[in-house]
Amino acid sequence: MKTEKQNNPGLTKLCRLIQHMTVSILTTIDDGGVLVSRPMLPLYLDGNCALWFFTDLRSEKIKHLDAINLNFVDSSRATYVTFSGYGELNTQRSYINRLWTPFAKPWFPDGPESTNIALLKFVPDMAEYWDSSSLKMERIVLITDSAANIHPIERDASGTITGLYTQSRKSASG
Repeated sequence: MKTEKQNNPGLTKLCRLIQHMTVSILTTIDDGGVLVSRPMLPLYLDGNCALWFFTDLRSEKIKHLDAINLNFVDSSRATYVTFSGYGELNTQRSYINRLWTPFAKPWFPDGPESTNIALLKFVPDMAEYWDSSSLKMERIVLITDSAANIHPIERDASGTITGLYTQSRKSASG
């Protein structure tokens, strides 16, 4: 995923935590109120912490962009980030061409000129993170000790960041 420099320390931390993660899980709410999740390949994290993905205009998810949850997991580094926010569609060819990657070809065989290709811009309102990456070996010892001695373990480095995206909700469709 390509990333831009973020404009404050909280966003910089979130960028650092997710920039190496190649898959996220995007969850929407369908017409019946059921949570629906699917894997998504993040392309780009812009300077306002908005995440960009390719999507198919025929996809059911584009009807349900008002409330989205986006999760990133790196169990090997013990790092977890969850975002809540909303989505916007962008069909501008200049943006699609700029973010095109050969990794999208299986879904869009005609490349950036595919008829049904669009960009989904995920606009975060809030994020929560859990980061034990620097404590991995210590964490194993703590868990083992906690289980043997029946006492709670210390919490991970975690936090909540709100008010992530300051621009208004306006359509980016072209």
